[in-house]
Amino acid sequence: MKKLLLTAIASSVIATSVSAADLKIGVSMALFDDNFLTTLRNGIQSAAKEQGVDVQIEDAKNGVGNQLNQVQNFIASGVDAIIINPVDTDATLSISDDAQAAGIPLIYVNRQPINVDLLPDNQAFVASDEKVSGTLQTQEVCRLLNGKGNIVVMMGELTNQAALQRTQDIHDVIATPECSGLKVVQQQTAEWSRTKGSDLMTNWIAAGIQFDAVISNNDEMAIGAIQALKAAGRSMDEVVIAGIDATTDGLAAMKAGELDVTVFQSADGQGRGAVDAAVKLINGQSVDRKVWVPFELVTPENLNDYL
Repeated sequence: MKKLLLTAIASSVIATSVSAADLKIGVSMALFDDNFLTTLRNGIQSAAKEQGVDVQIEDAKNGVGNQLNQVQNFIASGVDAIIINPVDTDATLSISDDAQAAGIPLIYVNRQPINVDLLPDNQAFVASDEKVSGTLQTQEVCRLLNGKGNIVVMMGELTNQAALQRTQDIHDVIATPECSGLKVVQQQTAEWSRTKGSDLMTNWIAAGIQFDAVISNNDEMAIGAIQALKAAGRSMDEVVIAGIDATTDGLAAMKAGELDVTVFQSADGQGRGAVDAAVKLINGQSVDRKVWVPFELVTPENLNDYL
């Protein structure tokens, strides 16, 4: 399924490659120092190279002010389109307004802007539907625990729509009859970070928190939790660990028998989809306001399909 998805995206890219020559797209990434976003950035670069598009990619270094300045610089330099991976999904109104005023097509990628339902015709959002990610993840944890047990939840950045939605998905699944025996005993942010995930888990262990599963908004925090649990001498057979993203490191942790659940979202596919949408908008073609790249549940049983 993964291969079919990426093939379809690649076919779409090839279809627009002739008309995309000599275009310039400005790209602002929330930060470079993130495994998933690195894969997304590589997808943008690969698609741009295949289409003959010139891309200028900037690192906002997780600063809203930096990103706003980058957008202004892109507009001033006369780029044909802008791709944004938002630092703060609540701060996208001004970005949309500035691009719209300049008449420049704008694509948000991966992180849903707060104004997603108000985007004008020359703006779009390319990502995976977060209502699916946390749902798939938590349903599998529920199955592994036979519908009963204590859970700790590691959240991403609280300014990020994906973190909020993935966490809401967890609670929505627990509210269903078949999973109502699950109980969230702790829920805190570790800001998508492996190091902060490890620190948070260390604090929970020190506080004597008892739990049967860790549900993390991403693989990086889940890996941090694994590191802390192993350092404390806890067997990975005694706790269910769930992440999201199916990163290279996440898949390696699953192969090692440490990560039990993850959810594949194609960072590469999202990056390629963003470039494709940008080129279409530049050429006056219509693009759906929301372009979804499917999520897929990954477990040890189908792990080889993703390695």
